[in-house]
Amino acid sequence: MSGAEPTGATRAEPTRGTAARRTSAALRRAGVPLTVLWLAFVVAHLYVAMIGWTMPALPMGDTVFVYEPWARNALGGGAIVGVTESWVYPQLALVPMLIAQGLSQLIHPLFPGSYAVGSASYVVAWSILVTVLDAVGFAFLLRGTRARRSRIRRGAALLWMVALVLLGPIAMFRIDAITVPLAIIGGLWLFSRPAVASALFTIGAWIKIWPGALFVAALALLRGRVRMIVSAAIVTFVVVLGLVLLGGSKNLLGFLSQMSGRGLQIEAVGATPLLWLTQIGVTRIQYDRQILTFQLAGPGVDLVAALLTPLMVVGVLAVAGLALWKLRAGASARRLLPATMLALVAILIACNKVGSPQFQVWMLAPLVLWCLLDGPRVRIPAILVLVDYALTQLVYPVVYDHLLAAEALPIALLSARNIMVVAICVVAIRAIVRTPVRRSSSLALEVPETRRS
Repeated sequence: MSGAEPTGATRAEPTRGTAARRTSAALRRAGVPLTVLWLAFVVAHLYVAMIGWTMPALPMGDTVFVYEPWARNALGGGAIVGVTESWVYPQLALVPMLIAQGLSQLIHPLFPGSYAVGSASYVVAWSILVTVLDAVGFAFLLRGTRARRSRIRRGAALLWMVALVLLGPIAMFRIDAITVPLAIIGGLWLFSRPAVASALFTIGAWIKIWPGALFVAALALLRGRVRMIVSAAIVTFVVVLGLVLLGGSKNLLGFLSQMSGRGLQIEAVGATPLLWLTQIGVTRIQYDRQILTFQLAGPGVDLVAALLTPLMVVGVLAVAGLALWKLRAGASARRLLPATMLALVAILIACNKVGSPQFQVWMLAPLVLWCLLDGPRVRIPAILVLVDYALTQLVYPVVYDHLLAAEALPIALLSARNIMVVAICVVAIRAIVRTPVRRSSSLALEVPETRRS
């Protein structure tokens, strides 16, 4: 009996040690701890929201001087943009603006003074709304039980927060910020709930058109197309019916006509060569008071503006066709999808007459999805996007006033940013082309593989 106790103790010790090692290994596989990630989420959003108050060029300007008046007029019995008058945005974009207006009325007693009612309280309310929506998307991204999937998702979540900080206030204080978590959640549900994903993309497109590119990519590459089309049709029908009942049928597609009538914005990728001509007086920068943007004027400007939209259509069709061809040749939809999404979004940015800095946030959802579905190939696109974001914040708002004065250094920074957009597009298309093609006998494994993601 005296020898039994040492033997039992000896056996128990390795058991406890093995359990500890397994736990430690599981934590390492899981990646960054959840508490650290959520702390990073809070810090990133607080930081970006706070620097918006101190940076030059008033990066919160659209929020307080454009969104708030639109919402106030709609709630106060005045004009309802998108309904009683034509509007530059799809009609659902007014919904988050109205929600922020309601929140601002609840919190404005914290900001005494008449000035605060229409500015500070609305900015804070908008920050809260964006943060809450991002938190929902962040929570969806971080869910997952398997250790490897958990590690990948945590890495993608950390990438999201780094991107937010690098892009700066423009990532929060524009309507585009509302669509990012919708697009991320939709991407996460594409394989398991394609109809729900399609609905989220469609809702996002009725706020800002770009999520429609994600829908196009999913429709071209994934099964369940009928469900996705029906889901998108139902959402669109509900939106259109609501607008008709509100008396807005005449302005239903007003945002398309507003876009077609816009000039060439100075930050547009296609404007880059013409922007340099301001140095020798060939072109000039002027402010459009109707559209509220700075645009180029001079020889060649109208021609470039006229060519960009057809070029965008051709580019979108070409990329979608290339991805579909690779799919039918036997390439994995799992690997094609995120690269196709990023390529399509990059084309929407590169071939756009409007080059607003907030457009860069469109690339975030495809990048996050790329991390999850095809992690080994995402490094170069991720680096390029992060550099693009840093350059974007340098241009706007840091040196934006100097850009409006057509100084050479900010034009050079903007040119570098625009080159990055083109490079991202090229890298994404290259990833589509280089996606390996599997033999026909293994194609039957495609659905089980993708549905596990």
